[in-house]
Amino acid sequence: MTGRSDLAPVTEGAVTVADVRSPYLTSGPPDAEEAVVLVHGNPGPAEDWRRLVARIGPFARAVAPDMPGFGGADKRDSFVYTVDGYARHLAGVLDELGIRRAHLVLHDFGGPWGLEWAAEHPDRFVSATLVGIGVLREYRWHSLARIWRTPGLGEAFLRTSTHPASRLLLQRGCPRGLPRDAVERLYRSIEDPGTQRAVLRLYRATDMAAVAEDLHRRLQGIDRPVLAVWGRHDPYLPVAYAERQRETFPHAEVSVLDDSGHWPMLDDPVGLEQVVLPFLVRVTAGAPAGAGSR
Repeated sequence: MTGRSDLAPVTEGAVTVADVRSPYLTSGPPDAEEAVVLVHGNPGPAEDWRRLVARIGPFARAVAPDMPGFGGADKRDSFVYTVDGYARHLAGVLDELGIRRAHLVLHDFGGPWGLEWAAEHPDRFVSATLVGIGVLREYRWHSLARIWRTPGLGEAFLRTSTHPASRLLLQRGCPRGLPRDAVERLYRSIEDPGTQRAVLRLYRATDMAAVAEDLHRRLQGIDRPVLAVWGRHDPYLPVAYAERQRETFPHAEVSVLDDSGHWPMLDDPVGLEQVVLPFLVRVTAGAPAGAGSR
């Protein structure tokens, strides 16, 4: 367990980029130009990272924004719901917060968003922690994604999803189960019409295999510390992709959490922290190696 002395206060703020407001969670030195940046995916939100943000704060600045269409962020119809659009928004968030160098912690769709930013800003990209995501070469969409990508069917599926059915879907592939408050938070995200619109537009605009090949080409020559952490029972992104991150990042460290699924930060937070925190301590040089969860 992590002691209270290993926690930093988590505060909230908000920035606006091109008229799109993104709330964020943060801890640690507020003016540091180097930060650990945690990016959620679908359905988010940044709240999924609160526990980890508190544990990063004692040794580094940590920032976790709500991305457009998710959580408390604006869900404007005019936003460009593509990988490029999200990467540009992330760049604007970092600029507004004065973050010049970023250690990325990425999950789900936050992976392509953050890695696209990294490919565009290699001089500002310091390290990557890939939580059940990465460069997904030859990826084939999971069953839910195929539904969302189908016009008409995706709208009907999201519009008619009931609370019990959504709870069952969210628990899929989670041996320990998700905490009730996390399930309720994720369900609230899924039932929000603005988030539903964001999900449908994003999935329909994204050819993930093509995105992965482009990222592989642009990132494979950039030698940065990379940690890939995967839940063994992830039903959406097969655990075999953990080792495949070495195709793009040859020196990547790989760790598989045997009792976790798609949301390690929710269903196995201690297991995740025992792997992630020592890595982040080392790459940020913020404290003696081995600090963090015990």
